[in-house]
Amino acid sequence: MLTSNSAYFYPLLGKHTTEAEMKWLDSIPKDNPNALMTAFVKAPRFLSKTIIQEELKDQNLIPNLPGFQVNNWNLVRLSRVWFLSFLVTLSKNELIEKIETLFDTAELNELVALFSSLSILPYPQVWLPRATDAVRSNMGFVFDAIALHNPFPYHEFPELAWNQLVLKTIFNEKPIQMIYGLSQRKNQNLAISLISFVKERWSAGRDVPPEIWQLMVPYLSEGELYLVETLFKSRREEDVIAASLICSQSELKSFQLLLTKHPKFQEEIQNGKWDWSKLGNNH
Repeated sequence: MLTSNSAYFYPLLGKHTTEAEMKWLDSIPKDNPNALMTAFVKAPRFLSKTIIQEELKDQNLIPNLPGFQVNNWNLVRLSRVWFLSFLVTLSKNELIEKIETLFDTAELNELVALFSSLSILPYPQVWLPRATDAVRSNMGFVFDAIALHNPFPYHEFPELAWNQLVLKTIFNEKPIQMIYGLSQRKNQNLAISLISFVKERWSAGRDVPPEIWQLMVPYLSEGELYLVETLFKSRREEDVIAASLICSQSELKSFQLLLTKHPKFQEEIQNGKWDWSKLGNNH
């Protein structure tokens, strides 16, 4: 029995398992929820931690679920999420009972698999409190599982929770370009928080990641022009590129005029050498 999403996992599992590992995966009755839950827990006894590295189209394993990526997962995590994908055939009450039981008894790696699976489970509003709590978690692997390469927050988080996720990613010095839907969900309240963050960091003599400016561009006013002027004076090349990107994308004439005074990267931006994703990946 293959559910619509579980079918996408199977070829990948076959590619990264030994004969004995695949035999064990195939031996689990997929129509028996208790057997699937037991397999979820026992998976490390039967599977290696082989890292999944695949050249997938658009890096999406499931075509109708953009942002769902499994690269750099290990085989145990991939298999656990695959097991959970079969539970979607249960009634709502049965599914919630099974998943909540797994959450309540999970160790760290099991939590990572559970949060990784949220996008393929129905009834997303049921899992929303778990997901927003994970953002406040001090367990780095749990935070990464919900925040990075996971489309669930993009689709389900209200603005306040989304902004907390983005800000914590920045505070923890993790790559914000790994947050799915980052550009689409930029908002004024997030920009206001980030402007305050920049001022605080600069007052303390500390740098800020240059790629975070992309989240402020549409909301910068004439009153923040001096912040961009300060960026242009930075000793770091990535800050100057960020300032150039801000001015090239701003609709305010004062910002556009500022770029004419600092044209060093203007041509490279126009030629496509620099954009926010390239800047984020470059430092």
